[in-house]
Amino acid sequence: MRYDQHIGNCLAVEIGRGGIAPEDYARALGETRPALERLAAWRDAGSHPFLLYPGKRDDLAALEGTARELRERFQRIAVIGIGGASLGGQAATALGADAPLIYLDNPDGARLDAVLADAAATGYLVISKSGATAETLAQTLLALSRAAAENFLFVTAPGDNPLRRLASEYGVRVIDHDPELGGRFSVFSAVGMLPAMLAGLDAAGFRDGAREALAATLDAAEPIDAPAAVGAALTLALAPRLSAAVFMPYDDRLLAFAHWQRQLWAESLGKDGKGATPLVARGAIDQHSQLQLYLDGPTDKLFTLFTAGGAPDGPAIAPEMAAKAGADYLAGRSLGDLMRAEAAATRDAIREVGRPLREIAIAHLDETALGALMMHFMLETVIIALALDIDPFDQPAVERGKQLARDYLRREGS
Repeated sequence: MRYDQHIGNCLAVEIGRGGIAPEDYARALGETRPALERLAAWRDAGSHPFLLYPGKRDDLAALEGTARELRERFQRIAVIGIGGASLGGQAATALGADAPLIYLDNPDGARLDAVLADAAATGYLVISKSGATAETLAQTLLALSRAAAENFLFVTAPGDNPLRRLASEYGVRVIDHDPELGGRFSVFSAVGMLPAMLAGLDAAGFRDGAREALAATLDAAEPIDAPAAVGAALTLALAPRLSAAVFMPYDDRLLAFAHWQRQLWAESLGKDGKGATPLVARGAIDQHSQLQLYLDGPTDKLFTLFTAGGAPDGPAIAPEMAAKAGADYLAGRSLGDLMRAEAAATRDAIREVGRPLREIAIAHLDETALGALMMHFMLETVIIALALDIDPFDQPAVERGKQLARDYLRREGS
């Protein structure tokens, strides 16, 4: 596997009564079995395309050609999209340190104006499955009024929608968004892979990792051998007392991944009065803002702590400089050493007070490892949903909010 999942600090035998009792863990693992069988049947039947994209390769050459052309023509690319149309790409491209990408997600006039001030040097990648997302459409209309239409590329579903109409009117190129693929499950399609290629990353590597994680879970003989089922069982066992799931990356390359995972969890599981609230805590910053609550507040949380290798540690602090500060513990240490110590300290502090904490350790964070991690959490989320009799693929409350926003704009404009 491209990552190791350690669950010992979630179990009562390790951390005491705050952990999961053996009988509850066994029951929860058993509850994942029907979901695993259903997922395997979907894959084998060729349904639910998020299970199929890891094995696809026939679209990558064309996407790479498009990415190469855009990189050659423009100094930077502004990606206009929100939610699943943006978060997956942001998570993937966080691996590209010098990625020439700007994400225009939340509507912000000052930020859009700053991008449009250099419109000729900027390409615009607009992503919206429906083609009607208000935030995306508004920014696209403003950008199209000030930048050449030939600088734009749309990714949207086939059929009649506002983006398709704009494309026809202005002669903008369009790539089809798979109409059967929900936004938060779309990262391995053009939605996430085209931004990854624009950042100079290996899209095939992402899919290779996803394919490995898919096989590791769906081809396992028993749920206890299926990593995503094991992860799901933690949530299922804790469900009666779980109100929050905290994702804690101790590597900034995984911060955007944690925000992608937050949406995946919230929109898939928050239904019918069910679903714990997903929170993102950035290590080490949030040791200084949230850890007090985690250690001494309500015992209603499951923590997942992420660590990753593969990034330079940076220079070491000279012993004489540490001595002048009276900080001998920093002598000869790098910032990488400090982050590893911080992660271990957080893990141990949470363990000491008996709060359940899972660790996911990635020895070398690259495209393949991140692809595996993303597929793991898509599967884990769907397994939890199916075990709780929740539809993981819809978001009725979100759609209601979108309709209300459009209604407000119509009334205010009349």
